Amino acid sequence: MTEILVVYYSRHGSTAELARQVCRGIESVEGARAKLRSVPPLSAENERPVVAVPPEGAPYATLADLRAADGLVLGSPTRFGNMAAPLKYFIDQTSSLWLDGSLIDKPAAVFTSSQSMHGGQESTLLTMMIPLLHHGMTLVGLPVSEAALSTTREGGTPYGASHVGGVAPDGKPSATEAALAQALGRRVARLATRLAASAR
Repeated sequence: MTEILVVYYSRHGSTAELARQVCRGIESVEGARAKLRSVPPLSAENERPVVAVPPEGAPYATLADLRAADGLVLGSPTRFGNMAAPLKYFIDQTSSLWLDGSLIDKPAAVFTSSQSMHGGQESTLLTMMIPLLHHGMTLVGLPVSEAALSTTREGGTPYGASHVGGVAPDGKPSATEAALAQALGRRVARLATRLAASAR
């Protein structure tokens, strides 16, 4: 089985819900499975050992998860046009993977959520890609062939899936946003399975 790691940080649940939609897309590809992981909130406690499983939600991601994965999808809420500090803190700890080339040529994608329509989604997605490029990963976005990309009035960009939390009364992704998140997961899973098959 081709394993795609989905790592996210979510403070209020919107990014976590988008992560679950990405996982649905991954799981729809034959021979692929999603592995859902989160990162802990950032505090002085991050300098001490952290338990592997939080009180609720997905277990915390480890460097071993990244090394073992065939592909990666990263998700974060927007923070002034950039990823949230907890996800950046996690990524900053991946120097050993950069040194040994563990992530080179693996497919990767990004997703985000914001409270407002102009909350910095596209700049967040673009800045999340920068460390993945340093790792030599193959970036995957959403092409114009995804019909929902041309009709969305909420989230969704060519750079990755996104969600506008303030649009829906319950804060959950709309049908269009969910469809684009699933499409992103499918694209990463399909590419990863093709790469794995060609390497055999």
